[in-house]
Amino acid sequence: MSQKILAAVEASSLKSEVPTFEIGDTVDVHTRILEGEKERIQIFNGVVIARSGSGSREMFVVRRIVAGEGVERKFPLHSPKIAKVEVKRSGVAKRAKLYYLRDRTGKSTRLREKRDDTPKTEAGGPGEAKRAKKTARKTAAKA
Repeated sequence: MSQKILAAVEASSLKSEVPTFEIGDTVDVHTRILEGEKERIQIFNGVVIARSGSGSREMFVVRRIVAGEGVERKFPLHSPKIAKVEVKRSGVAKRAKLYYLRDRTGKSTRLREKRDDTPKTEAGGPGEAKRAKKTARKTAAKA
């Protein structure tokens, strides 16, 4: 009974459009900032190294390097202060948390980029395009 009540209360504070991003993605987080009576948007860009929680308590951690020093910020996903989350680059992550990036500096902090543009032939397998090229080369060499 109490879980149903909590779920009903939580549903009112959830965003209707939740941004889709994963761990390892480089994102721009647009945050609303109030300065006196003026409101402006500040952008924090970096790599998503962690996601935690569920429902209205879901959080994500973004890390970037500023003047040679690592800076991390934890954002609530469903907060009204978050205007939008823009994915700039998708990275390959083989772990749920990328805390190992904290110990790294320079080029070793880069993640491999995800590639979704794999060519597919009629057979459709992942190595099919490679095999098709190889057989085309063999037939060209015979002729």
